[in-house]
Amino acid sequence: MNGVGSTGAMNTGPLDWDAKTYDAVSDPQFSWGMEVLERLDLRGDETVIDAGCGSGRVTAELVRRIPGGNVLAVDGSPAMIEQARERLGDSVGYVVTDLSELEIDEPVDLIFSTATFHWILDHDRLFARLRAALRPGGRLIAQCGGQGNVAEHAKTIAEVAARPEFSAHLEQMTGMWNFAAPGDTERRLLAAGFDDARCWLEPKPVTPERPLEFTSTVTLGPLLAQLPEELRRPFAETILEVSAGPLTLDYVRLNIEARRAGS
Repeated sequence: MNGVGSTGAMNTGPLDWDAKTYDAVSDPQFSWGMEVLERLDLRGDETVIDAGCGSGRVTAELVRRIPGGNVLAVDGSPAMIEQARERLGDSVGYVVTDLSELEIDEPVDLIFSTATFHWILDHDRLFARLRAALRPGGRLIAQCGGQGNVAEHAKTIAEVAARPEFSAHLEQMTGMWNFAAPGDTERRLLAAGFDDARCWLEPKPVTPERPLEFTSTVTLGPLLAQLPEELRRPFAETILEVSAGPLTLDYVRLNIEARRAGS
């Protein structure tokens, strides 16, 4: 196993989640999502993609802000889409797809996303697909993990993953996250056909109230899926033991704002 927590992206095939637990423990992600929503400057009649809708908590708040508009909830996890559907019913449309493969019939006014892009394999391809989904002049407003995100946690994960009882099962992992720098992201956006690209980092440390459930679902989920079921809880518990003391995660969020060229 190499590159856990590096800027290299995860290469583990289809990704699914424990959507119900995520819904219960993801208060930090929800609060960050609400902050990003406040930046949207909506008329109320836009057509919007929630790119990486998760369990639909933030999506529900987005729907309230565009009473005359439409929302398409997109996620690569069938379990997350089902959890979102339980919450939102027929008030939005749903698509299960990897965002780097996104294709829609009609372009939209806005793509909104939080806590998602750092899971994507290829940001060049991601931004190209998002641009294709926007009308000329359409906006991308997003936030995800950025350069330096959970750096100490990543070191602990790599240390525990190297232990003999776990390492044999994790040899195919090439890294879990793609935590990009603002300058690199701006360059990729411009190359994909966006303009007015602006990106910046924001520290958001978190001390989870339920550290085992939080780490098992939010930070370790794809990694635990590579382990036999009987080793998943021991792996997560060992992460917490090595961390020593109350777990504090040094989250750093990458904020992204850009507009598709044209009018």
